[in-house]
Amino acid sequence: MAKISRKQQIEDERKILAELQKNSNENIDTIAKRCGFSRQRAWKIIKQLEKNHIIWGYTAIVDEEKKGLFHFIMLITKNMKQLDKKMKDRIDSIKIEDFTSTLGITIESSCLVNGNYDWVISFTAPDIIQAKKFCDSFYNGFPGIIKHIDLLQTLVFVRKQYIFNPDRKGLSELL
Repeated sequence: MAKISRKQQIEDERKILAELQKNSNENIDTIAKRCGFSRQRAWKIIKQLEKNHIIWGYTAIVDEEKKGLFHFIMLITKNMKQLDKKMKDRIDSIKIEDFTSTLGITIESSCLVNGNYDWVISFTAPDIIQAKKFCDSFYNGFPGIIKHIDLLQTLVFVRKQYIFNPDRKGLSELL
């Protein structure tokens, strides 16, 4: 069997990732067929991507509205003062979920960013009141570190996790 080039391997991985991002719950035979691979080749590529942590995990895309939840984005700006090692260690050890336990908040994603903000947290909450309480508790949990927090409420997801929202009826009303 001929050894494939690194360039071809990257292209094959890209095809598999594109299919998994469309529907990670699809069976391996369908994924392989769509990529033009054998079942074994597709399975081998997926296992290698998982082993190398290129694929972190798999998730379902949930319609929060149907669950009675709302989606929010918290944009955080930190103060410019340099953090000492003790404070960095404290921040590193904190679990964001510690701020959500009594508020009905579920963290969707959390990332450090470069730009006008330093940290972005995407989450769901039962209502705007709980979302604001989460922001307040987060702000108070990092005294002297957070300069400002902006809270955005998502009105309509047009696309989420590479998938177009099948129920985008609210979009035209907002435009």
